[in-house]
This record gives sequence, C-alpha cells and structure tokens, in this order.
Amino acid sequence: MLFAIPFPSIDPVIFEVGVFAVRWYSLAYIAGLVLGWMYMKRLCRRVPPVCTETDVDDFLVWATLGVVLGGRLGIVLFYQFDYYIANPAKIIAVWEGGMSFHGGFLGVVVAAIWFARRRNIDPLRFGDLLGCVAPIGLFFGRIANFINSELWGRAADVPWAVVFPTGGPVPRHPSQIYEALLEGALLFAVLFILSRKDAVRRRPGLLMGIFIAGYALARMTAEFFREPDSYIGFLAFGTTWGQWLSVPMFAAGLFFIWRARRKPQV
Repeated sequence: MLFAIPFPSIDPVIFEVGVFAVRWYSLAYIAGLVLGWMYMKRLCRRVPPVCTETDVDDFLVWATLGVVLGGRLGIVLFYQFDYYIANPAKIIAVWEGGMSFHGGFLGVVVAAIWFARRRNIDPLRFGDLLGCVAPIGLFFGRIANFINSELWGRAADVPWAVVFPTGGPVPRHPSQIYEALLEGALLFAVLFILSRKDAVRRRPGLLMGIFIAGYALARMTAEFFREPDSYIGFLAFGTTWGQWLSVPMFAAGLFFIWRARRKPQV
C-alpha cells in the first residue's frame, strides 16, 4: 500500500443557521475580492497615476459581477454545455457549485474595459493593477477547492499524496495546493516585485501580460498533475481541456508583453 497523508477533517460549511450556510468556498471568493480591493487601492497611489481610490471602490461591484457571472457562464459554455442546455434551470443554481476561472477571467475583462471607458481610465494601466491583485483570489479559491475535496489530482506515489474523500481509495496529487502555490503565491510574488519597479509600471499592459501568460503557464503545468474532469477526460496527446483553454491566454499574454516592451515608456 502506498503511503498517503490523511485528508484533513475540515467541514466545507463553516457554520449554518437554518437554511443559511456559510461555506469556505464562498468565504474564499469574499477574501479574494476584499483583499484584492485593498491591495489595488494601495497600488493606485503609486506613480504614474492610473485611477483614484474611489474608482477602485466602485469597481469592486463590477469585479464581483464579472467573476460570478463570467465564472458561471464559463462552466456552462466551456465545460458542461449539453448538460445545462438539457437542464436550463440548473444554470442559476450557483449554490450547487461550478465556476470556471477562464469564464471568470473573461467576465472581469469585459467589466474592466467597460468600467475604464466610462471613467476615462487607460484600460491597459487598469489591467496592470488587476493583474497584480488577481493571484490573491486564485490562491484562496484553490485552497477552498482542497477543503471541498474537489478538482483533485491524478494517482500518485509521492510522500505527500492525499486520499480524498470523493476520490476513492487511491492516493492522489493535491493538485489544488500546487495550483494555489503556482497560480497564487508564486505569481503574486513575481508581480509584487515587478510592480515596485518604476520602469515596469511605465509600460502599460506589461504587468497584465505577465499575469495572463504566467497564469496560463502555471495552469498548463498544474494540469499535468490534475485529474481531468470525468465528463471530458483526456484529449489529444494526453492533454486536458484546461490546458487547451490556457493556450490562447498564453498567446494573449505574450502579445501584451511584446506590445508593452516595444512601446516607449510613458
């Protein structure tokens, strides 16, 4: 029998009163949005100026809607289209779970562009701020995935393999933790260091491009350890749907990096 770490006994529900329940998953979204909002207010005080703190306050509602609506539509369109077409009432059943990062990302992009145009804010500079704060939400979201015993990894014989309650008796990679470290902690650290450099901040779109490409690379790497969704499985050459969705993101990130570097500093 392979060695495995027992899954920590953490109830996905923090507390409940009657039909009202507070879950770690929802708390992760709240923590990501609130901490991201606080950090973004700090970033907007730096030079060159991008927006006001009031703009950041107002955008919090837009970001929340972008994440929730985009994340939900992403699951419907990118992952389980046939199921939701056959059961349209389930589309709004967000309490049953089911969110897509790629969908949430597109939702925030649409919200950010719309908001920036309404406030006469440079969308590339605004995107730089968002790119710096996004890993915070990714970190907490992946930790919540681990607590929920969902999106677990492939069978593994590493010393830190975990037997998940919903993953059968097989020890598995804790891929949610890998993603939290890669997409969240590491990407946040890289952007934190770069955002402190004046020369980087004066190239609109550079930090945003690094976030987009960095996330895509981290996601494609983590997918090698993550069990693919049962209703999709492996695709050509042993790849996964998450990797294919990350390819255009990686290309877009490289484009924004290239564009920012060829433009003069402003």
